[in-house]
Amino acid sequence: MEMLKEERMKRGAFIRSLGLSSSALMAFYCLGTMTSCGSKDEDDPTPDPGSNTGISGTSTGANVNFSIDLGHSSYAKLKTAGASEIIGDVLVAFTTSNGYVALSKICTHQGNPLRYRSQQNDVYCDTHFSEFSLTGAVEAGPAITALKVFKSSLSADGNTLTVKA
Repeated sequence: MEMLKEERMKRGAFIRSLGLSSSALMAFYCLGTMTSCGSKDEDDPTPDPGSNTGISGTSTGANVNFSIDLGHSSYAKLKTAGASEIIGDVLVAFTTSNGYVALSKICTHQGNPLRYRSQQNDVYCDTHFSEFSLTGAVEAGPAITALKVFKSSLSADGNTLTVKA
């Protein structure tokens, strides 16, 4: 009985074996017709699941529920009144009134990005100049729909902020 040796071809070698041009391959990728698949020994880098990003949980979509390590270098600034950070779909701010708020990062007028303004202690759309209170209410249009507000709670030791839908 003859044993067959299993051979594996890396993704890049497989694509080159098809004889497609680089521009044709890019068109396939941009159209979403090619997806990533392969084995653990493929030549594409993968993120280190053990790396500490300072965020744990889900920060995008309908089921937002994440925690921020305020001791992590990427988010330590959120311990300073007036600081803010976009995390996934959420604008998180430590307001000038020393409280945390978490609101949608997207303006309800036409979907443009929002930012926290510490001087005015509000949320603002630079594109069409809509203004929102920290409760999500529209203070100045053209937006007419309030922002989605997420629940935020600070741990007893002040080092973890949890944000939930």
